[in-house]
Amino acid sequence: MPSMSRIVVRPVLADELQEVLAALVALLIDTVHGGHSMGFLPPLTRATARRYWLSLRPELQAGSRLLFVASCEGRIVGTGQLALSPWSNSRHRAELQKVFVASSMRGRGIGKLLMTALHDAARQLGRSLLVLNTRHGEPAQEMYKRLGYTEVGVVPGWTIGPAGEKFAHVTLYQHLS
Repeated sequence: MPSMSRIVVRPVLADELQEVLAALVALLIDTVHGGHSMGFLPPLTRATARRYWLSLRPELQAGSRLLFVASCEGRIVGTGQLALSPWSNSRHRAELQKVFVASSMRGRGIGKLLMTALHDAARQLGRSLLVLNTRHGEPAQEMYKRLGYTEVGVVPGWTIGPAGEKFAHVTLYQHLS
């Protein structure tokens, strides 16, 4: 089992996206096919996953979205995003999106390291309120609560699965100190 000291979390700039694209595509496919939709339904094709990651480039260039990756021994094993609200009355908040870890690396604290990096970036940008959404009842919900997030509420049927089944999602928030 890799030591946590070997896990490196770093931002990915827009001009670096192409360098990490193949790894992000593989990570997203692994996650979706493992039962965590991330906004997609299985089977997720490489082309669709690639289009998704490339669609982030304009926001990364504009600075309205930050993308972080967690690497272990040079291999990308996790990722997370911070979407910055552009509105003048909400420049204090951001939304955490698509925080996930490779199925083979879950339960090792990588998600917590990603969250710490996202929180630090939010603070540096003057963001003091973070919100996120996750499937209700999944392990991620408990991780977020352990990290100090408060549940706002549950929305039944927020997403659907490949067989048309409906999944409830929970919205959580945290005020950063």
